Amino acid sequence: MDYRDVITVEPGKRGGKPCVRGMRITVYDVLDYLASGMTSEEILEDFPYLTREDLQACLQYAAERERHVRVGHA
Repeated sequence: MDYRDVITVEPGKRGGKPCVRGMRITVYDVLDYLASGMTSEEILEDFPYLTREDLQACLQYAAERERHVRVGHA
């Protein structure tokens, strides 16, 4: 699966933040739920319109962004 098939960016939706399949749930929302300790199963139960592939796409998107982050040197 390619996260680009799942993660969308629309300027007028959620301030242009990356969202899952054009819905109003952002990659940040999903990552925040995972970081707070929610399991994938809990997220899928609370948000039945999300799929396991959606969660995986969010992680892939975050990993790709992290790969391109550069830290400035002092």
